[in-house]
Amino acid sequence: MDKFVVVDLETTGHAPKKGDKIIEVGIVLIQGGQIVDQFKSFVNPEQPIPAFITQLTSITDDDVKGAPLFTEIADTIISMCEGAYFVAHHAEFDLGFLNHAVQDARGFTLQMPVIDTVELARIFMPQAPGYKLSQLSDYLHMKHSNPHRALSDATVTGEIFIQLLHKGKQLPYETIDQLMRLQGKLKSDMGDIFQSWLNEKAFAIEERSDLEIVRGLALKRVEDDAEVNEDSMELSTEGFAPFLEEVLRPGGQLEQTLHTFEERPGQREMATTIYDAYQSQQHGLVEAETGTGKSLAYLLPSIYEAITTKSSVMISTYTTQLQTQLLDKEIPMLQQALPCSFRSALLKGKQHYLSLQKFEYELFSTYLDNYDIVLTKCMILVWLTETTTGDVDEIQLPSSGAIFWRKISAEAEGYPNPKSPWFMKSFYQRAKKQAEKAHIVITNHSLLCTDIIHQYGLVQSYPKVIIDEAHHLEKVAAKHFGLKLDYVSLQYLLNGMGGNNPGEWMHSLLTANTHIALKVSIRKWDGCIQSIKEEADDLFRYLFTYVSKQRDANISFNDVGRYQYRYEPAKESSRVWSTVKEMAGRLTFQLKDAITMLEQCKQGIHTQEDSEETSKWLEDIQMYVDRIRDTIDAMYYLLVDEGEPLVKWIELEAQGAKNAVFLYSEPIEVGPLLKEAFFEHKESVVLTSATLTMNESFAFMLERLGLSKEETIQRKIASPFNYNEQVQLLVPNDFPSIKGHNQEDFIHATCEAIYSLATLTKGRMLVLFTSYEMLKKTYYVMKEFMDIDEFMLIAQGVSSGSRTRLIKNFQAFDHAILFGTSSFWEGVDIPGDDLTSLVIVRLPFQPPNHPVYQAKAEKIKGQEKNPFMALSLPNAVIRFKQGFGRLIRSSTDRGLVFVCDDRLMKAKYGKYFIQSIPKVPVHYASTHDILQKAEQWL
Repeated sequence: MDKFVVVDLETTGHAPKKGDKIIEVGIVLIQGGQIVDQFKSFVNPEQPIPAFITQLTSITDDDVKGAPLFTEIADTIISMCEGAYFVAHHAEFDLGFLNHAVQDARGFTLQMPVIDTVELARIFMPQAPGYKLSQLSDYLHMKHSNPHRALSDATVTGEIFIQLLHKGKQLPYETIDQLMRLQGKLKSDMGDIFQSWLNEKAFAIEERSDLEIVRGLALKRVEDDAEVNEDSMELSTEGFAPFLEEVLRPGGQLEQTLHTFEERPGQREMATTIYDAYQSQQHGLVEAETGTGKSLAYLLPSIYEAITTKSSVMISTYTTQLQTQLLDKEIPMLQQALPCSFRSALLKGKQHYLSLQKFEYELFSTYLDNYDIVLTKCMILVWLTETTTGDVDEIQLPSSGAIFWRKISAEAEGYPNPKSPWFMKSFYQRAKKQAEKAHIVITNHSLLCTDIIHQYGLVQSYPKVIIDEAHHLEKVAAKHFGLKLDYVSLQYLLNGMGGNNPGEWMHSLLTANTHIALKVSIRKWDGCIQSIKEEADDLFRYLFTYVSKQRDANISFNDVGRYQYRYEPAKESSRVWSTVKEMAGRLTFQLKDAITMLEQCKQGIHTQEDSEETSKWLEDIQMYVDRIRDTIDAMYYLLVDEGEPLVKWIELEAQGAKNAVFLYSEPIEVGPLLKEAFFEHKESVVLTSATLTMNESFAFMLERLGLSKEETIQRKIASPFNYNEQVQLLVPNDFPSIKGHNQEDFIHATCEAIYSLATLTKGRMLVLFTSYEMLKKTYYVMKEFMDIDEFMLIAQGVSSGSRTRLIKNFQAFDHAILFGTSSFWEGVDIPGDDLTSLVIVRLPFQPPNHPVYQAKAEKIKGQEKNPFMALSLPNAVIRFKQGFGRLIRSSTDRGLVFVCDDRLMKAKYGKYFIQSIPKVPVHYASTHDILQKAEQWL
């Protein structure tokens, strides 16, 4: 069947059963791989169109007033659908709505095979950045002239569908064969289409030269790295200063390559400072304000140092966004511009890379597969024909797919087995080899800290390291030096091992190695796993009940609304904690039983012939033994041990399951640990960020990281932007106090100010909160008193989607206001006219009862210092600087910063905030007056 009708409907809402109606139909007919016919019509819904639908589609009541009723066009639509596949973007919605209307008009429903282009795009284009129609049309460089109009959407969907079919048809026989095996659990009826492709390919002689087939899997062929002419890696300059001059001067190498390149004095100063740190083998702190161009400023001395000393420099970032920017933009530009060749590589943690060995095993184990897992398998099969890295960050997995990934990542392999047929194809091993050969190795803080703590040796070979986004290093290191234990992860571990059900790991182990059954009874194993689950459930429920009853100062809320309770085993109720220890002991005993049985399995397999199969089982067993031991250790240190100087806390969701409990611990001071495990082993570590100082001083950051002023080079690089002309800082003096029971009044005043300011700036506003609770309350108050179509309100935690998705949605609307907390204070880059005002609702002080802050404050008090001045204020100032930095991202940006918290002007410590940001005009007056000032300035 080679006929496809692509349908898009605009409707009054999402629920036909509740009376929602079709207001516009768009259909395109595809035959022979091209659009051959089309149909469009408004439909009279015989009811008013809601305002938000008109705002979205621009279809008004007047447009549909004289339009035909659905019953008048039903036969035309039915006729077009005869003998065709039904194709739509979110087919379930369009077909469901259409069938409801056809049933009402003609008394029957359309029965036809269905293809959902969202699902098909996920499978055939696994590396697309998103699967909305607009995202796919951008990705495929298609013109989408009239979004949210039926015929325009149907046409674009049809064009995307044609491309998807074309791409699917190019896949190798092996990949299509695997997809055919999985397609029964997909939403789209692709069986006949896959079969026709297989029939065509069965007799084809030509094979794709860019692919290789290994054990039935089609993989992108990766050529061995070509030998590089080492002479091209020589630098003929007389030193770093002449090299830097030749690269950065007007008309120099960078300007010749990148015609928009502008010389920045701060960039030159920063590059020279870093090179000096390398030469003197000192550590350095460099604060580079927005616009400095810090990426190039640290890449240039690092490349020069690596080439001239024939060594490597490691660069660690906090966000994948910055990693991508370095790899896709800055490094290729320098490889083109510089008079020498250099190699670069990206190295991430094992959990980022696909294990082909694990994927092969899971691909054929389909007993427990749900829809998301089948979809994930299909995506990965196609992705394997495209990827050379196997890095999960390249693809957009569905929600359950992210959990499935843990089973098939390189981390799940345990120890590498050189005898495995997959060892030479390992994505992780390849990434490690490339890193060993590279001059510049880019990694992330998480892998850096994992390696420091576990001493895997990845970081040891790099004597010089750049830490970008360095204000995050303490937080990431604390997390890695600490421990975590939770019920969900323990359940995941137990379910991964499984029991006596076909398709589960333990069943497969005993079935493949029948002789072990003499040593390990499956019934005994099942009993042990069941006991572990019951003991764990009892323990975590007991902790949930205990924390729920606490009403003291140790309870706080984090920014996603979880309860946090700081506990100290020695100071808790002795009756309660002796019960906790007893329960933890019983659980430990059961876990040790499981280890004993796994060790017996291992001994039984050791007696077998050495083969690929036995190696795989031994690897798996050892991995599970190690994970159970880690769980036992974590439980001991978190619940039993009282000697370690750690801060420990419990988190639970007030509305969550009664066993959804999370236990955490962190060292109170990370600095000494970092110094001993990291800084003392490096020739030179340069830490850089836009926010490292408070009041022109690096003292706070030096102390937190365990460094001394005498052993480090410190430099503050000013921004090239003219903040005095580009920004106005507005602080109202008439806001109600938030103390006591006045929060509602404060929120109402905030909403009025946001609304008035947004009216001046036509939206384009980011509002930063310190509390998720206040964000939600403000959002709903704004919704109440604002006209529905005035501004598009987008709020973290309320509107669905990731941070990146929310920012893209914000930029897509002309009049939008974006509410954010926590992660929105930094890393949000919205340049130009998309963002013209920033509202900071409260100064970003950590809650005084936050577990980690509380423990650090107690330690500082014990040293006879003031915790507010030594800890709380510097943290808040650095956070404030990050928030302030969201507004001006280029030399042409202009905007307003409105701070609702008048402590900025009234409190003695307010000057530290103002002195730590660039000099800008500050207006402190009534809300009415400063808004007038803003209007004049705009």
